[in-house]
Amino acid sequence: MKDMPDHIDEQAIARGTRWLARGGLRPTRQRLALAALLVGDGKDRHVTAEGLFAAAHAAGDSVSMATVYNTLRAFCEAGLMHEITVDGSRSYFDTRLDDHPHFYWEDTAELTDAPVEELEIARLPKAPDGAKVWKVDVVIRLRRD
Repeated sequence: MKDMPDHIDEQAIARGTRWLARGGLRPTRQRLALAALLVGDGKDRHVTAEGLFAAAHAAGDSVSMATVYNTLRAFCEAGLMHEITVDGSRSYFDTRLDDHPHFYWEDTAELTDAPVEELEIARLPKAPDGAKVWKVDVVIRLRRD
């Protein structure tokens, strides 16, 4: 992915270690390498499993695609990331945890943050009996002119 680091330094490892600790996750070699790529520079990211896999290999860490998927799921379950499904088959993983909308750029398949202060949702439909609204994901699809 174009905004992913191409190396992992000591500062990135330290940030990744603290991030894993916040989620109560044991810092295995694979988790630490992926965490360092995700949060090591302090920037929020939207990544796909394939993009993180490629970034890990570019940084010299050989992890399998299955490990990347399993690790991203563990990060989500630990409350460190959110998964955003764009079209039912493509998932992005977001390190920014506050509620915010997204732009999905159809020509580049890129997910970016949309300005939360410009979003207004006046009303949601009532949840069916026995259910409650847990979360609302807003993905705005864009096409360039």
